[in-house]
Order: sequence, then C-alpha cells, then structure tokens
Amino acid sequence: MNTVVTSREEILEASRELIRREGLPALSIRSVASACGVSVGSIYNYFDSKADLVGAAVESVWHEIFHRQKDAAPCSDTLACIAWMYGRMEEGAGRYPGFFTLHAVGFMEDDRPGGRRRMELAFRHIRDGLCLVMRHDARVRPDACTDRLTAEGLADAIISLMVSALLREDYDPSTVTEIVRKVLY
Repeated sequence: MNTVVTSREEILEASRELIRREGLPALSIRSVASACGVSVGSIYNYFDSKADLVGAAVESVWHEIFHRQKDAAPCSDTLACIAWMYGRMEEGAGRYPGFFTLHAVGFMEDDRPGGRRRMELAFRHIRDGLCLVMRHDARVRPDACTDRLTAEGLADAIISLMVSALLREDYDPSTVTEIVRKVLY
C-alpha cells in the first residue's frame, strides 16, 4: 500500500466521490484511505481527526456546488443569481443524493462546532456573493435597502428560504424571485 498521498485535494476529491456514491455516513478515515490507496496514517498527515476530515469534505462539497468556475459567466443581476443558485442546488442534490438533509441534521448539532463553523462560512461566502450582485445590479432601486432592510439582511433571508427549499427538495426559485422582485425593483 502506498503511504504517500500527493495532496490534501486528492484526499478531498476521494472524499467527495465517496459522499456522492455512498452518502455522507460512509465517510471515514479508513474508507478514504482505502479510496486513495494509502495507509490510514497517511490521512492523519493531512487531517487531525475524522471530524476534521468530514468537515473539510463537507466544505469541499459546498464549494464544488456553489463556487462558480472561472469560465462561468457572472450573474448578470440578482434574479439571475438566485436562479443560478437554485439550479446549483438541484444539480448538487442530484450529484450528492441526501447530502443537504444529512448535512443540515448532522452538522447543526451542538456537539459539532467545527461543522457548524464551516457551514456558517459557506453560507457567509454565498451571502457575500449575493450582496455583491445586489449592489451591482442596475435594476435595484436606490432606496430598496435601508437601515432596517440591509442587503446582508435580505441575502440572509434568501439563504434561509434556500435552506428550507433544500430540505423540501424544491428547486423552483419563482417564490423567492417574486419576493426579491417586489422588494428590490
């Protein structure tokens, strides 16, 4: 058995493939080591614990689903961005069956602070991107965001609606886009 892994990314790639094929519960130090063709100890060279590996793998899946590729066109406006996000949710749910539900249940437990922190970072990244699009959207009314309804607050509300949609496996953005249309345009 090879005892040298070429990179942390190779381990995360194997982890994503395990999550895709067998689901999040199948992820373990031993299963990832086997998938990489390395010893268990080699995985510990990159990750301190199973929790560290699982957290990094989950973060990697979120990044794969919601991070635009370099060749992808940027969102032209807020509504297009929301439609893109819902499309990515649907594609991600197809690629990683059950991931969103298991992740939400498993990582929001109080005994998983690392997982919760990583999930919050993923959502913050999504929120910041959405805020950037709103601020550059020429169709947004100048008075749409106020001290009471900030761009960040609206983005957080959109993300809450997205999470709810994920859990219901509802990938139709029309309700959210209608709300945003009324609030911003």
